[in-house]
Amino acid sequence: MAYSNGKRAGPRPRKPLDRQSLEDLALSYAARYATSSAKLARYLERKLFERGWAAEDEPDLPALVARFVEKRYVDDEAFARARSSDLLRRGYGGRRVRQSLGQAGIAEKITARMAPGEHAAREAALQMARKRRIGPFAPEPVAPEKREKQIAAMLRAGHRFDHVRAVLDCRNEDAAAEWLLEARDTQDDGFA
Repeated sequence: MAYSNGKRAGPRPRKPLDRQSLEDLALSYAARYATSSAKLARYLERKLFERGWAAEDEPDLPALVARFVEKRYVDDEAFARARSSDLLRRGYGGRRVRQSLGQAGIAEKITARMAPGEHAAREAALQMARKRRIGPFAPEPVAPEKREKQIAAMLRAGHRFDHVRAVLDCRNEDAAAEWLLEARDTQDDGFA
């Protein structure tokens, strides 16, 4: 049995990366997390900064990421679709979806395709109101200063101002449902 002197050893220094270990890290990350090509590249850059590079030549991160995209280990469109759906289900608005996709490095043309239509945007606004118990879902009428805070919260969540006003102006849940149904027949107009 080995005894220690009571001092804890610090973490062992990690070996610098080589071509195979970099690819293994990329594969592990792509398998574990839903990611975009830009997020994978940022992760690998960070790992290279932390651990260093052992080979003579420079690592070719764009080629590695491109190979992962080609093999469909990383799919920006599928990532954007999943992220967009998740945020809308949680009650966030179109601007917040666009912001999140931009931060993930998703190309603008893909981001534009993931824009919620009118019905989806209204549904997300109502979802947020339901979760926060505001507007038609409030247990009791609110004071004007509290209404201003509710408006600000919905705007920060990425909802359009006209949607925020419409939700907060609904008298009850039936009126909110009717407002949502009105959008079924409208053209999808994307982000505002």
